[in-house]
Order: sequence, then C-alpha cells, then structure tokens
Amino acid sequence: MERMIYLDNAATTPTAPEVIEAMLPYYEERYGNPSAVYEFGNISKNAIDETRKYIAESIGASPQEIYFTAGGSESDNWALKAVAESLGHRGNHIITSKIEHHAVLKTCEYLEHNGYDVTYLDVDENGFVRPEMVKRALRPSTILVSVMTANNEIGTIEPIARIGMITSRYGIRFHTDAVQAYGQIPLNVNNLHVDMMSASAHKFNGPKGVGFLYIREGRNIPPFVHGGDQERKNRAGTENVPGIVGMGKAARLAHETMSERIEQESRLRDYLIYSILKEVPYSRLNGDFKKRLPNNADFCFDYIDGPSLLVMLDMDGICASAGSACTSGQEEASHVLTAIGIDEERARGALRLTLGAATTREDIDYVVECIKKNTTKLREKSEAFCKMQLIQGYPNKK
Repeated sequence: MERMIYLDNAATTPTAPEVIEAMLPYYEERYGNPSAVYEFGNISKNAIDETRKYIAESIGASPQEIYFTAGGSESDNWALKAVAESLGHRGNHIITSKIEHHAVLKTCEYLEHNGYDVTYLDVDENGFVRPEMVKRALRPSTILVSVMTANNEIGTIEPIARIGMITSRYGIRFHTDAVQAYGQIPLNVNNLHVDMMSASAHKFNGPKGVGFLYIREGRNIPPFVHGGDQERKNRAGTENVPGIVGMGKAARLAHETMSERIEQESRLRDYLIYSILKEVPYSRLNGDFKKRLPNNADFCFDYIDGPSLLVMLDMDGICASAGSACTSGQEEASHVLTAIGIDEERARGALRLTLGAATTREDIDYVVECIKKNTTKLREKSEAFCKMQLIQGYPNKK
C-alpha cells in the first residue's frame, strides 16, 4: 500500500512510541510479581502505584478509587453487575440510554434475564439524553443510572454533569462509560457527579487489554473477579504491569497535549464536515455540530451501501468504519443511528471518520476527493438513485 490514512481512531489508536518504550523494561528486566514481598517485586508494585496516582489526578479522584481492569468492556460489566448485586435489596430498576455501547446494553440484557427492570431512554435527533427524561424515569426502586460520556459512533458529548446532579440529589448510583472521552476531553468526576467511570487505554494511544474503573470512595461494590487479593481484594489476578505502566504513560501524554490536540482536531474535523457536506450530494452529518468529540465526524450517504464504500476507501488507502468496531460486519443498521431517527436504509450508508494527532489537512482533502469519487460510482449502480433521478427529471410528476 503506497499511502495509508488512518481515520478509525475511535476503534483503536496506534500505541505511542513513548508508551512502548515505557513498557519494555517491565517485560525484560523488571518482570517481578508486584504481590511478592521482596524488593524486585516492589519495583513493579511501585510502578503500578505511580500509574494509579496519575490516573486519579487526571480525573480529580483519589488513588484508592482507581481499579485496573482488562479494558472498557470489563469495567462496564463490573460497574453494572456489581451495583445490581450489592443494591438489589433496595430495588431492581436500572436506567440507561438506547445509544450506549454494547458492553452496557448487553450487560443490561443479562440483568433483565436475572429479574432486573431496565428503562432504555430515547435520545433526540442529535443523540442527546435529556436530563429531564432521566428524572421522569426515576422510581423508588431505581438503583443505577448509566449514561455514556460521549457516543462512540456519532461523537455526541452528553450532559453528564446535569444528569449527575439529579442522581446525586436522589441518592442513586451513576455510572458513565467514558471510553471514548477519557484522554480526548477534560473530565473531573466531582464536577460530573459520577460514582463510577470506565476507560480503556487503547483509545488514547495506550496498549490494548488494559483499562480502569473509577469507583467513588464509600460506594462499596463486590469484586468482579474472585481469587487473590489484588486491587485491594476487588479484582483477582496478577496485575498486567507492562499494560498498566503503558496506560499511565499514555494518559500523561494525552493530558499534556490535550489542549493543543483539541484545537487542532476540532479545526480539521470542522473542515472535513464542511467539505463533505459541500462536495458530496445527499450527505448528512450525524450528531451535534458543536457538542461532539474533537476528532469525530459521522455521516450518512443516501443511495449508498456503507460496506461497499469502506472497501473502495480501503483500496484508496483510507481506514474508516461504518460505526462501532465491536459490531462491524453485522448486517443490521446501527442501533445508534436508528435511535436518532434515521431509517434503516439511510443508516446502511453510514461512514465514521475519526481523526488522530497525525491527521493533516492534505489527508482530509484526499479523503474528501475519494469519498466524492466512490459515492458517485456507487450511485451510478444504484437502482434507487437512478429512479430518484428519473422522477426528479419530471418536476410536475407527483
């Protein structure tokens, strides 16, 4: 491949060279078990403690409130299942939204099969969960609300602080899936009024297979993995020391460069959105124009088969996606797009482009050119498009 432009950073990001460099010693000369009593093991333990301290600082938490996991899906599962188990005696009602990541939605389905009642809130045309709808959905039996910080497909940033004020007022646990948001935008658990927050390192140039769950002190929940006494007896298993160290380094890099990246990516994102909507007919932006992640641009193209467009873009050296990487390859339309009112036929023409620190204006120009070229080719073969053009050729035809 002569040229490769990577615009699928919402699925995963390249591991930063500095992160790999920080991890390598813990595979080679610092491989001691952090649970050991000897000094060689303490080297690993100290590295874990240092990462825990920084992750906590980055979200306004305390180190004892950070628990390391294998990633966002585990963190989401742990948060929801543990609250259901620990507070089941108080009630069985859980509130979430229809556009959550499947790590939350599938966990809610599991809980429904085990006697819990789940309310799936509608969202508006831009993907916003309205705080007043959360308040109206509350019941005396409500024990948990889970709403994502930012949507992984359309990039909409949710009003988490306003929702958190409602849940805290009524003494209800509030979890947010911040997998797409952590490292991309500033987050403070106290300002957001959240009790639990999930994140995953590979979304901010860290390694795959490691993440964290923030649990507010005093919100005691049962362990998710049973066995040893790791993670203060809340998650058994020998710690992934290289992964944790790598996540800590990636978090530092992400926060040190955040302001600059937000400005740069927002500018390129807006240029991309403007160019697509101007140059490609029958295109639509999904999500809010302003309250969206800095690197996210999600579109629907009428009279287009999304998978075919992705293949053609791949041949042009462009890596993109139709939506969540966790559901790619499925034939049904995105649950996020249908939730914001897009019909299934149009939703099948979805394209998500998510920028990274290496993306340039020249990349954007090339991508827009390729999308314009490929959508034209696909529409020439579309019976629906040809029929629409034929009808439009007769203005008086009803």
